[in-house]
Amino acid sequence: MSFLRRRSATPAGPDFDVLAMDPGDWPGNLGAGLLPAPDGTCQGVFLRYDLFGGRGPAMIIGNLPEGSPAREVGEGQVPFEVAQLLLALENEEEVSVVGTEDVPVMQGDNLLIVRRLKLSEGRISCVQFDRSDNVLVTIAAWDRPITDDLYTLLKPLPAELFQQG
Repeated sequence: MSFLRRRSATPAGPDFDVLAMDPGDWPGNLGAGLLPAPDGTCQGVFLRYDLFGGRGPAMIIGNLPEGSPAREVGEGQVPFEVAQLLLALENEEEVSVVGTEDVPVMQGDNLLIVRRLKLSEGRISCVQFDRSDNVLVTIAAWDRPITDDLYTLLKPLPAELFQQG
């Protein structure tokens, strides 16, 4: 997967390619968040796609590199992106992971092994997959299923999107 590579020199923003949906392909609002480490490195990026006219996000896509503390979750705990989705929706319900299933999915010519997480809150869909550069991609959606068609929309976003200026 040639587009899943680490960037060598990026003065601001993540030092890895962020795989998500292009903001131009999404009809709603888009917000991006960087997870900084104390030393200034980027420990992850999450994108919040809002289709509900300011009433909350429809989807959050996270990219967390190897070693990111946000990847560390305990048994039954939800991924960081699900927690962010619940926080943005002001939903204080206790949600846990009740099961997982590995599913093979084709993305172009590449085979992804996608982990579908079954959550105690049935309105949340969540999937995860590891990229070839050890970045964990997590997609959490509210009140809509995540279908295989979504994977064809994922692409690396330009580094300029995350530059501070």
